[in-house]
Amino acid sequence: MTPKTTPSEGESKGAVVVQRRLGGRSARVRHAVLQATLVALGEMGPDALTFSEVGRRSGVHATSIQRRWGSRENVILDALLDASNLRIAIPDTGTLREDMISLVRSLTNYVTSTLGDGIVRMMAGGRDNPALAATRAAFYKARFDSAGVIIDRAISRGELRRGIEPKLVLEILCGPIYFRVLMTRELIDDRFIEAIVDVALEGIQRSLAPD
Repeated sequence: MTPKTTPSEGESKGAVVVQRRLGGRSARVRHAVLQATLVALGEMGPDALTFSEVGRRSGVHATSIQRRWGSRENVILDALLDASNLRIAIPDTGTLREDMISLVRSLTNYVTSTLGDGIVRMMAGGRDNPALAATRAAFYKARFDSAGVIIDRAISRGELRRGIEPKLVLEILCGPIYFRVLMTRELIDDRFIEAIVDVALEGIQRSLAPD
């Protein structure tokens, strides 16, 4: 006979069952909260996001969420970073060009997904209060810092000379993707991705060429 289970402390009755994940109850609660936050952000935007709404969607009491994260901006930042780290991996192919192609391809797959599209539009639109503006700045800084390793590795391999700003390179790579997603809605395929990368590489090499 299968024993009955009761909701754990911090989890509300009638909530959607969260799949068991390695790392114990704390990891399962975090996963449920972050997933609920992402979905709520994509549907409602940050202004409407509350601890109560995240709690309702995740099955975790709102007071438990507030106690753990402190502010809704912290929940938003944690959710965005967690999703981007899982879905936009930092490649290590052995060459700068292939790293760039792989990175832009991963970004494209994410921002053109239903969830990613909603998040991108939420981040790009609407008005900011200071806390949410700080959250967005912290998110992009963390992503630029982690992705900048592909430039550092290229310098170490001798593919690039020192002096290039990794953040600028990443903005050049990612900008056309966001433009097509948010503005023109044009197709983003491998041909377009490779063209972006090749133009970026040519520009980098020219900017670092001796006078």
